[in-house]
Amino acid sequence: MRLLLLLLTALLALLAQVRGQQDYCFGKDTERLQTRQFSSKTAYQIVKGTNMDKQYQVPGCEPNKMWIFHRHGTRLPTPSTIEAAPRLEELRDLIVNNYRVRRTKPETDALCDTDLTAIQMWKWNTSITVDIEEYLTSQGYEDLRGTAKVYQHYFPTVLPTTFNDTYYLFRHTDTQRTTESFKGFAEGLFGDSSVATAADIPEKDLLLRPYDYCTDFKDKNYKGVGSEYQKYCTSAIWNNTMEDITRRLGFTVLAEDDIKLMFDICRYEQAWQVDRTSVWCGAFLPEHVTVMEYAEDLKYYYESGYGFEENTRFNCRAVQDMLTRLSSPVSPHVVAYFAHSTGLQTLLTALGINKDDIALRADNYDSMTSRRWKTSLLGPFAGNFVAVKYNCPAELEPEKVVFFLNQNAVDLDWCNVGLCNWSDVLQKYKTISEANCDEYYCRSAASSGRASILVTAFIAAFVYLMH
Repeated sequence: MRLLLLLLTALLALLAQVRGQQDYCFGKDTERLQTRQFSSKTAYQIVKGTNMDKQYQVPGCEPNKMWIFHRHGTRLPTPSTIEAAPRLEELRDLIVNNYRVRRTKPETDALCDTDLTAIQMWKWNTSITVDIEEYLTSQGYEDLRGTAKVYQHYFPTVLPTTFNDTYYLFRHTDTQRTTESFKGFAEGLFGDSSVATAADIPEKDLLLRPYDYCTDFKDKNYKGVGSEYQKYCTSAIWNNTMEDITRRLGFTVLAEDDIKLMFDICRYEQAWQVDRTSVWCGAFLPEHVTVMEYAEDLKYYYESGYGFEENTRFNCRAVQDMLTRLSSPVSPHVVAYFAHSTGLQTLLTALGINKDDIALRADNYDSMTSRRWKTSLLGPFAGNFVAVKYNCPAELEPEKVVFFLNQNAVDLDWCNVGLCNWSDVLQKYKTISEANCDEYYCRSAASSGRASILVTAFIAAFVYLMH
């Protein structure tokens, strides 16, 4: 009888051990593949390309010009997220209480001890306040310094280490995060950010922030009632995922806003310190992240991507600027702009990059796992689109270009394994290059500009007559 009890005890212990091994443990996961699925808050170092050694060299050709559109690096959260973040300390205590006092730990897919202990030890960084909202972080600065060094390594003749304000043209938007991103990039190229200067920021920045002046663009229903995003966020797969996360954390009821807050801080903290784990990422199983990533992709697909056909015409000025700069035989030879995710995404959309044959919808999540529109890969923190112009004197078509997206050569079906004839590029984007960008998509920005000119002229005439 005693032997039977010993065997039974051993068997129960073994079963408990096996069940414990089945619980996913983010803190012990050495791969953490879901960190590649954090949409626009994905860390650049995790998703950047690693194959440039084979992609940048073009036999018989020399690179001679470069055009860069660079999203800012890793930043701090928005004011609403900063203000909500202390709520996580309350949730931290509730989760620990669920597991250790209330004993509502789930039978399956529970938090492992490592992740639970990490959550228990977490504290919000109170130095992050709303007065520094969306500021570039130290990691964000390194993001840009690093990309500059990478491109300079592969294209040393195009990116010399000495700044010349005729050869180089830099420009950034009127924000701290893009200003500091420019400085990080400049330090990466020249060893000292203070030696480089950026062009003046126009009062109305229609090149880098056209969306600020376009009512048509801002008024699109990309996440409101009736949108694909809203439909998805009320679907069975979404609701089941929210219920799974709630149960995993020991709750019977948990507000969706609390879950989204955990996910946001998980993504931010993981991007701030890439070589460490964010404790809040442990709240989610990999399959939860995949479901939540699709919600983000739906949102951006209809805001800035192919969800609305008119989005393909929106970033007209950036495309025209690229074509004009690279076509010109004179300086600047390097043009680098430092802007934001919407600008980068609408540029890719205008160029037809990573367009899926089937539209992303609320009801086709399962069939879109291999979709090309993945904002985690298209527009992470420090995401960048680079066009490198080559001169190939022995070729029938001497002018060629390779487009790079986050250090990966872009494979377009009308180019030769990423290498495009410049004449084909000009033909492909002829409609945009010849368009009047004031009328091509958004009339509101142009009309407001003309209205302000008329008002100014009227006032000037009135003052003249009065005198």
